[in-house]
Amino acid sequence: MHGVFFRASMADLAASRGVSGWVRNMADGSVQAFLEGEEEKVRRIVEWAKHGPPRARVDSVKVERVRLRNSKSFRIEG
Repeated sequence: MHGVFFRASMADLAASRGVSGWVRNMADGSVQAFLEGEEEKVRRIVEWAKHGPPRARVDSVKVERVRLRNSKSFRIEG
């Protein structure tokens, strides 16, 4: 997944949609994200994540609902 700007693209998209949370690369090469905001806006970012930016290869997307954390912004971790 490296070199396709997945995290930066997701961060830009989330910020432009008013969605907060974070995105990070995992040791196994996958990407993990936490999205918080209006359900429809979050759903659109999840749909985008199914294909990602140009040159990205997305094998699968797993969605899990978790307790809200009241994030105020979107950041790239790790």
